[in-house]
Amino acid sequence: MKKLSLLTLGAALIAVPVLAAPGGAKADAEGNGTLTRAEVQTNATAMFAKMDANGDGKLDQADRAAKRSEMQAKAFERFDANKDGQISKAEWDQHAADRAAKRAAKKAERGEKRAEAGEPGKRGPGMRGHHGKRGGHHGMRGGMMMKADTDGDKAISAAEFQTAALARFDAADANKDGQVTADERQAQRAAKKEKRAEWRAKRAAAAASPAN
Repeated sequence: MKKLSLLTLGAALIAVPVLAAPGGAKADAEGNGTLTRAEVQTNATAMFAKMDANGDGKLDQADRAAKRSEMQAKAFERFDANKDGQISKAEWDQHAADRAAKRAAKKAERGEKRAEAGEPGKRGPGMRGHHGKRGGHHGMRGGMMMKADTDGDKAISAAEFQTAALARFDAADANKDGQVTADERQAQRAAKKEKRAEWRAKRAAAAASPAN
Protein backbone atom coordinates (compact mmCIF):
# COMPACT_ATOMS: atom_id res chain seq x y z
CA MET A 1 0.00 0.00 0.00
CA LYS A 2 2.79 2.41 0.86
CA LYS A 3 4.51 1.76 -2.46
CA LEU A 4 1.31 2.41 -4.36
CA SER A 5 0.61 5.55 -2.39
CA LEU A 6 4.03 6.93 -3.30
CA LEU A 7 2.99 7.07 -6.94
CA THR A 8 0.33 9.65 -6.16
CA LEU A 9 3.00 12.16 -5.13
CA GLY A 10 4.60 12.53 -8.54
CA ALA A 11 2.75 15.71 -9.46
CA ALA A 12 3.63 17.32 -6.15
CA LEU A 13 7.40 16.90 -6.41
CA ILE A 14 9.97 19.23 -7.91
CA ALA A 15 12.32 17.79 -10.53
CA VAL A 16 15.81 16.96 -9.30
CA PRO A 17 18.37 19.52 -10.52
CA VAL A 18 20.73 18.09 -13.11
CA LEU A 19 23.74 20.06 -12.07
CA ALA A 20 24.09 22.37 -9.08
CA ALA A 21 26.40 25.35 -9.13
CA PRO A 22 29.31 24.69 -6.73
CA GLY A 23 29.79 28.27 -5.65
CA GLY A 24 28.20 30.93 -3.48
CA ALA A 25 28.08 31.31 0.28
CA LYS A 26 28.39 27.58 1.04
CA ALA A 27 31.68 27.38 -0.87
CA ASP A 28 33.11 30.32 1.08
CA ALA A 29 34.88 28.20 3.73
CA GLU A 30 36.56 31.18 5.37
CA GLY A 31 33.34 33.17 5.49
CA ASN A 32 35.07 36.34 4.29
CA GLY A 33 32.75 36.94 1.34
CA THR A 34 35.45 36.07 -1.20
CA LEU A 35 35.71 32.77 -3.07
CA THR A 36 39.03 31.26 -4.12
CA ARG A 37 39.65 28.56 -6.71
CA ALA A 38 40.69 26.19 -3.93
CA GLU A 39 37.40 26.74 -2.11
CA VAL A 40 35.42 26.14 -5.28
CA GLN A 41 37.37 22.94 -6.02
CA THR A 42 36.81 21.64 -2.50
CA ASN A 43 33.12 22.45 -2.63
CA ALA A 44 32.75 20.88 -6.08
CA THR A 45 34.36 17.66 -4.84
CA ALA A 46 31.98 17.52 -1.88
CA MET A 47 28.95 18.28 -4.05
CA PHE A 48 29.90 15.63 -6.61
CA ALA A 49 30.23 12.98 -3.90
CA LYS A 50 26.82 13.96 -2.51
CA MET A 51 25.14 13.89 -5.91
CA ASP A 52 26.78 10.59 -6.96
CA ALA A 53 24.08 8.51 -5.28
CA ASN A 54 25.35 5.10 -6.40
CA GLY A 55 29.02 5.92 -5.94
CA ASP A 56 30.04 4.92 -9.47
CA GLY A 57 32.12 8.05 -10.07
CA LYS A 58 29.75 9.71 -12.51
CA LEU A 59 26.49 11.65 -12.52
CA ASP A 60 23.89 10.23 -14.85
CA GLN A 61 20.25 9.22 -15.11
CA ALA A 62 20.72 6.50 -12.48
CA ASP A 63 21.76 9.10 -9.90
CA ARG A 64 18.81 11.31 -10.81
CA ALA A 65 16.42 8.36 -10.45
CA ALA A 66 17.94 7.47 -7.07
CA LYS A 67 17.64 11.07 -5.90
CA ARG A 68 14.04 11.23 -7.07
CA SER A 69 13.24 8.07 -5.15
CA GLU A 70 14.86 9.53 -2.04
CA MET A 71 12.84 12.73 -2.42
CA GLN A 72 9.65 10.75 -2.92
CA ALA A 73 10.28 8.74 0.23
CA LYS A 74 10.94 11.90 2.24
CA ALA A 75 7.89 13.60 0.77
CA PHE A 76 5.74 10.60 1.62
CA GLU A 77 6.92 10.77 5.23
CA ARG A 78 5.97 14.45 5.37
CA PHE A 79 2.51 13.80 3.94
CA ASP A 80 1.82 10.69 6.01
CA ALA A 81 1.24 12.49 9.30
CA ASN A 82 -0.08 9.47 11.24
CA LYS A 83 2.55 7.09 9.76
CA ASP A 84 0.04 4.45 8.70
CA GLY A 85 1.61 3.93 5.29
CA GLN A 86 -1.15 5.78 3.44
CA ILE A 87 -1.99 9.37 2.61
CA SER A 88 -5.54 10.36 3.38
CA LYS A 89 -7.38 13.29 1.84
CA ALA A 90 -7.18 15.08 5.16
CA GLU A 91 -3.40 14.67 5.26
CA TRP A 92 -3.10 15.82 1.65
CA ASP A 93 -5.29 18.88 2.28
CA GLN A 94 -3.37 19.75 5.46
CA HIS A 95 -0.04 19.60 3.64
CA ALA A 96 -1.42 21.79 0.86
CA ALA A 97 -2.70 24.27 3.42
CA ASP A 98 0.67 24.34 5.18
CA ARG A 99 2.49 24.98 1.88
CA ALA A 100 0.05 27.75 0.96
CA ALA A 101 0.58 29.39 4.34
CA LYS A 102 4.37 29.24 3.95
CA ARG A 103 4.20 30.72 0.46
CA ALA A 104 1.95 33.53 1.69
CA ALA A 105 4.33 34.28 4.55
CA LYS A 106 7.35 34.35 2.22
CA LYS A 107 5.50 36.55 -0.25
CA ALA A 108 4.59 38.98 2.50
CA GLU A 109 8.19 39.01 3.71
CA ARG A 110 9.47 39.73 0.20
CA GLY A 111 6.90 42.49 -0.16
CA GLU A 112 8.08 44.09 3.07
CA LYS A 113 11.71 43.94 1.96
CA ARG A 114 10.88 45.48 -1.42
CA ALA A 115 8.86 48.20 0.28
CA GLU A 116 11.78 48.99 2.61
CA ALA A 117 14.10 49.14 -0.41
CA GLY A 118 11.66 51.37 -2.29
CA GLU A 119 11.11 48.77 -5.04
CA PRO A 120 7.81 48.12 -6.83
CA GLY A 121 5.54 45.74 -5.00
CA LYS A 122 4.46 43.63 -7.98
CA ARG A 123 6.34 41.52 -10.46
CA GLY A 124 5.80 42.04 -14.15
CA PRO A 125 4.38 39.22 -16.22
CA GLY A 126 7.76 38.62 -17.82
CA MET A 127 9.41 37.58 -14.58
CA ARG A 128 8.47 33.96 -15.15
CA GLY A 129 9.60 31.71 -17.95
CA HIS A 130 7.95 28.81 -19.73
CA HIS A 131 5.08 27.14 -17.88
CA GLY A 132 5.20 29.71 -15.07
CA LYS A 133 8.64 28.74 -13.84
CA ARG A 134 10.88 31.48 -12.53
CA GLY A 135 14.18 32.36 -14.07
CA GLY A 136 13.46 31.94 -17.77
CA HIS A 137 13.52 28.79 -19.87
CA HIS A 138 13.34 25.64 -17.78
CA GLY A 139 15.87 23.83 -19.95
CA MET A 140 18.69 25.86 -18.43
CA ARG A 141 19.84 23.10 -16.09
CA GLY A 142 19.74 20.65 -18.95
CA GLY A 143 21.98 23.05 -20.86
CA MET A 144 24.37 23.14 -17.92
CA MET A 145 24.61 19.35 -18.02
CA MET A 146 25.29 19.36 -21.76
CA LYS A 147 28.10 21.88 -21.31
CA ALA A 148 29.67 19.88 -18.48
CA ASP A 149 29.41 16.61 -20.42
CA THR A 150 32.34 17.39 -22.68
CA ASP A 151 32.80 13.85 -24.02
CA GLY A 152 29.12 13.47 -24.87
CA ASP A 153 28.57 10.19 -22.99
CA LYS A 154 25.46 11.56 -21.22
CA ALA A 155 27.21 11.35 -17.86
CA ILE A 156 29.33 13.80 -15.88
CA SER A 157 32.59 12.58 -14.42
CA ALA A 158 34.26 14.11 -11.37
CA ALA A 159 36.79 15.79 -13.67
CA GLU A 160 34.05 17.25 -15.88
CA PHE A 161 32.18 18.49 -12.81
CA GLN A 162 35.32 20.18 -11.49
CA THR A 163 36.05 21.72 -14.90
CA ALA A 164 32.51 23.12 -15.14
CA ALA A 165 32.74 24.53 -11.60
CA LEU A 166 36.04 26.25 -12.31
CA ALA A 167 34.76 27.58 -15.64
CA ARG A 168 31.92 29.31 -13.80
CA PHE A 169 34.45 30.62 -11.27
CA ASP A 170 36.69 31.98 -14.03
CA ALA A 171 33.71 33.63 -15.72
CA ALA A 172 32.88 35.44 -12.49
CA ASP A 173 36.52 36.37 -11.75
CA ALA A 174 36.41 39.62 -13.72
CA ASN A 175 39.91 40.85 -12.85
CA LYS A 176 41.48 37.35 -13.04
CA ASP A 177 43.13 37.56 -9.63
CA GLY A 178 42.09 34.04 -8.61
CA GLN A 179 39.35 35.30 -6.32
CA VAL A 180 35.68 36.11 -6.74
CA THR A 181 34.42 38.90 -4.53
CA ALA A 182 30.84 39.67 -3.58
CA ASP A 183 30.90 42.57 -6.06
CA GLU A 184 32.01 40.25 -8.87
CA ARG A 185 29.28 37.75 -8.02
CA GLN A 186 26.74 40.56 -8.01
CA ALA A 187 28.01 41.78 -11.40
CA GLN A 188 27.70 38.26 -12.81
CA ARG A 189 24.13 37.94 -11.52
CA ALA A 190 23.28 41.31 -13.06
CA ALA A 191 24.72 40.19 -16.39
CA LYS A 192 22.70 36.97 -16.30
CA LYS A 193 19.59 38.94 -15.39
CA GLU A 194 20.18 41.22 -18.36
CA LYS A 195 20.57 38.22 -20.70
CA ARG A 196 17.34 36.69 -19.38
CA ALA A 197 15.58 40.00 -19.96
CA GLU A 198 16.89 40.12 -23.53
CA TRP A 199 15.73 36.54 -24.11
CA ARG A 200 12.26 37.32 -22.75
CA ALA A 201 12.06 40.45 -24.92
CA LYS A 202 12.99 38.45 -28.04
CA ARG A 203 10.45 35.77 -27.15
CA ALA A 204 7.73 38.36 -26.58
CA ALA A 205 8.57 40.06 -29.90
CA ALA A 206 8.46 36.72 -31.72
CA ALA A 207 5.10 35.89 -30.14
CA ALA A 208 3.70 39.31 -31.11
CA SER A 209 4.85 39.02 -34.72
CA PRO A 210 2.10 37.88 -37.12
CA ALA A 211 2.53 34.39 -38.49
CA ASN A 212 3.57 34.14 -42.11
